[in-house]
Amino acid sequence: MKDKEFIKLKNGIAIKSVVRIIIYSLFVILIFAILIDGVYNDKLANHLSQMDRATYLWCVRNKTLLMGMFFLVIFTIVSFIIIRNSNHHFAEMIMAMDQILKEPEKEVKLSNDLVILESRLNNIRVDLVANQHRAKEAENKKNDLIMYMAHDLKTPLTSVIGYLTLLTEEQEISKELQAKYTKIALDKSLRLEELTNQFFEITRYNLQNVPINKTRIDVSFLIDQLVDECYPMMQPRGLECIVEKPEHIYYMGDGDKLARAFGNLLKNAIYYSYENTQIKIEAKQLEEKIKLIIKNKGDKIPEYKLEKLFEKFYRADESRTSGTGGTGLGLAITKEMIELHGGDISVKNEDEWIEFCVEL
Repeated sequence: MKDKEFIKLKNGIAIKSVVRIIIYSLFVILIFAILIDGVYNDKLANHLSQMDRATYLWCVRNKTLLMGMFFLVIFTIVSFIIIRNSNHHFAEMIMAMDQILKEPEKEVKLSNDLVILESRLNNIRVDLVANQHRAKEAENKKNDLIMYMAHDLKTPLTSVIGYLTLLTEEQEISKELQAKYTKIALDKSLRLEELTNQFFEITRYNLQNVPINKTRIDVSFLIDQLVDECYPMMQPRGLECIVEKPEHIYYMGDGDKLARAFGNLLKNAIYYSYENTQIKIEAKQLEEKIKLIIKNKGDKIPEYKLEKLFEKFYRADESRTSGTGGTGLGLAITKEMIELHGGDISVKNEDEWIEFCVEL
């Protein structure tokens, strides 16, 4: 509370208390004077004279002193009562503070004398609620980010397992393919280590925002890499990936983030494609922008569910997620990565073709 407001509040309470003490004291003294020195004066004098003549004469001689003492006693009693009753302001303030702590959503109400304090306490209450919401939102962001990282840990791990499985199960495999699969498995293992380190950094420092580091990247080369990495996931289901793109598409962006985004889209297409069908990828340069389209054949998705596909933890229905073990985070991560680059992502479903379109 500002000093001027606090001083004004204190002075207001003090002035009202003094005024009440004076008014009530004068009122009581006036009543006392009328009754003792007026209406009942003769009766009291006669009664005291009959009881003790000496005391009666002393009272007559010291009448002014006695009246002053009576008035002082009355003033003291009235002051005590008013000051004691004024202490309910402190009780109000204590109760108001307890209410703010226990029920911050409820508005604070105080007596008229404490209007300024009531306004200030309500401002504090509103700030407290806002801070609580911000703290909760920050905690949710942290938890979401950790969950995103945990989700991304599965991607390189899947590739490592897939290529190692190929090396183990394929009886006749050329040395060139062995070397290629071994290198991919090693690269993905290193990527897994990098993501694990990032995961521990997030846990340690309680990070809330994902940094973006832009460099000049070749999107065409990035797409080729992702298709190669996902080959072990496509082979068991008889899927074929058809890619249409120029030899080079250059873009200023974060290659790691875009790889995560495009990889999630490709994995999504693999998970939800009919067996023995094609996945089509089309990439092209549009002046200063690039456009990427990933299409696959799968169960038709109702229009109202299409709008929710990018929501965290949303899974369209059991038929689309059965056996995938998905958490509903992949497309949400993709959307965030694309929007970090100032891009846009959309989805449409025509007949059996499900199409995701990214513009950067």
